[in-house]
Amino acid sequence: MNLFVVNEVGVRIEDVPILSDVSLSVNTGEWVSIVGPNGAGKTTLLSVMAGLQKASGSLSIDGRNITDLTLRERARLLAYVPQHPEIPPGMTVNSYVLLGRTPHLPFLGMEGSHDFRLVEQVLEQFDLSSMGQRTLESLSGGELQRCHLARAIAQATPIVFLDEPTTALDLGHQQQALDRIRLLREEHQVTVVMTMHDLTLASQYSDRIILMSKGRIAVEGKPAEVLDPIRLSELYGAQVKVLQVDDHLVVVPSVSKENP
Repeated sequence: MNLFVVNEVGVRIEDVPILSDVSLSVNTGEWVSIVGPNGAGKTTLLSVMAGLQKASGSLSIDGRNITDLTLRERARLLAYVPQHPEIPPGMTVNSYVLLGRTPHLPFLGMEGSHDFRLVEQVLEQFDLSSMGQRTLESLSGGELQRCHLARAIAQATPIVFLDEPTTALDLGHQQQALDRIRLLREEHQVTVVMTMHDLTLASQYSDRIILMSKGRIAVEGKPAEVLDPIRLSELYGAQVKVLQVDDHLVVVPSVSKENP
C-alpha cells in the first residue's frame, strides 16, 4: 500500500533547479534509502517530503495532501531528523528526548507516566541512560546524534525521515542505531526513509534504493539492481567495486594501479 506519494516535485533556489520532476511512492513498512553524489538533491528531497521545503508538485500521506495537515497532525505522522538539528541551550538529554512526546499531549496537558516510561526505554536502547541529566552542549558529536535519533523514536510516528543518521557515529553505534530502527520497523510497521552516503549501509538495511543525480532520480530498485559498479563509477566519478559478502553488498573503492 502506498503510504507516501511524491508527484512531479520540483525545487528551484535563486532560479537554479535543485529538484526536477521527482515522483516516487513509499509503501507502508518499507525502508527506502536515497543515495547519490554531493549536490544530487538528497537532503532537499527529504526536507520536501517532511513538509519543510516549499516545492512545486504534490505530496500525500495516506491519501491526504501534506499541505492540508496541521503541524500537530504532521508531527503525529512523521518524525524528521535533519543532519544538523538545532540544540536548545541548557537542555538536558532527558528533557530533549521527552520533547518527542509533545505532539501526543492534550492541549495544555503534561507528560504522563507512559511518556516517561517510553523515554526511559528509548534512552536505554540508544545507550544514553547514564547521560540523562547532562546538557546537550556537553555531549560529543556521536552522543548528540544518538539523542536526535532517540527523540525521533520517542515521537512514535508511523513514518521516520533520517538525513544521514550515522554520520557522527562510530561503527558500533551505527549498527546499534540502525538495528534499533529496524526492530521498530518490524514490530510496528514503521516506514523509514533516509539519505545515506554509505552505500554499503544503505544496501544492508534498505528494501529499496533511490539513486539520484543532478536533482533527478537516475534509477531505483532493490539494492542489487541499483548498485551497479559501472553506473556508480559514472555518477560518482570514481572507480568502485561491488562485492557480495554473505547476503549483503559491499561497495569499496577500486584502487587504480596506473600512475596519476
